[in-house]
Amino acid sequence: MKGLDPEIYDIVCVSPRNHMVFTPLLASTCVGTLEFRSVAEPIARIQPAISREPGSYFFLSNCTGISADKHMVHCETVTEGEQALDPWSFTVSYDKLVIALGAQPTTFGIHGVKEHAIFLREVHHAQEIRRKLLLNLMLSDVPGISEEEKRRLLHCVVVVGGGPTGVEFSGELRDFITRDVRQRYAHVKDYVHVTLIEANEILSSFDVRLRNYATKQLTKSGVRLVRGTVKDVQDQNIILNDGSEVPYGLLVWSTGVGPSPLIHALDLPKAPGGGRIGVDEWLRVPSVQDIFSIGDCSGFVESTGRQTLPALAQVAEREGKYLAHLLNKIGKAGGGRANSGKDIDFGEPFVYKHLGSMASVGSYKALVDLRQSKETKGISLAGFISWFIWRSAYLTRVVSWRNRIYVAINWATTLVFGRDISRI
Repeated sequence: MKGLDPEIYDIVCVSPRNHMVFTPLLASTCVGTLEFRSVAEPIARIQPAISREPGSYFFLSNCTGISADKHMVHCETVTEGEQALDPWSFTVSYDKLVIALGAQPTTFGIHGVKEHAIFLREVHHAQEIRRKLLLNLMLSDVPGISEEEKRRLLHCVVVVGGGPTGVEFSGELRDFITRDVRQRYAHVKDYVHVTLIEANEILSSFDVRLRNYATKQLTKSGVRLVRGTVKDVQDQNIILNDGSEVPYGLLVWSTGVGPSPLIHALDLPKAPGGGRIGVDEWLRVPSVQDIFSIGDCSGFVESTGRQTLPALAQVAEREGKYLAHLLNKIGKAGGGRANSGKDIDFGEPFVYKHLGSMASVGSYKALVDLRQSKETKGISLAGFISWFIWRSAYLTRVVSWRNRIYVAINWATTLVFGRDISRI
């Protein structure tokens, strides 16, 4: 959206939220290291044309379907609360359509996950985690609460896949407990525990030395690592595959993502395995006109000979920049209208070059893996210097200067005064 030229196109955005989230820093908002607004950027700031240009709009709505033959998107308005209006449906016609619907958390069909666990994908997830965590801390101080119930309330369980989100959240949570809970909830500080449950290896895409360092660092800071798979999730307990029960007060589920029901339902070509929308080397959806797809919801079709790219922020960002440039090029060449870009030379296809992976493990420590893939060699760092690189890199990747200033001020405030523990 940021790169599209409003002189060429009328830009219409359909989304159920009016902001973009910088997800790599979302874990920091759960414990008050950062404020929620520091990681959210309003869409109207990203592309001002939707607020001022006569043909450009933002619609707070969900997409419910696409009629590719009619060049039409079917939408339904987002409504919230008891006093809200009933949702109504409408359609938007398009010349060029970009599908960037992202993905949803995977539960692997495990009973009770959706009812009892909290995911970590959106700002409202982080808000829910923060409120639940602070509520449990305050409830555990109330007279009459048994020792066993205190331990359950203050047992935070994180179920993770191979990605960094759950590990980073565990590190942030442990820092919060060590530096803030011990000072402000001294009566119950010894009851607070963090358990990280993983089926295989934590941070499986990282170098083996970095994985070992992360395991050692988390264990040293007090995080209990449990190897196992979750069989069932109940109101107050998790049942593992070996039959053991793990009581919890807060359960965060971070086992990866998969396509949403809408992506599965769309009558469009699909990438092999996983059900993502299939695209060619120029991020076009083959066999239909004027539809492109980027991010977690898309993958290369089999005929390209390319592997589907991982569901990472840097993949989506790179695809977005490439596609904005390509659409501007098509528009300048006279192909901006519907069914008018068939004979235009699209130029160089999209090529993704992995810049590396980073993850924070708490206690001013982080991992930086600059290898382009798991099989290649490259620079791997761990420790305080890596933590400084991690923070510097993410500070420069935040969408706007406004949010960079917010993040920098939040970090400085947390360092001097501690984390905000207000339950608002």
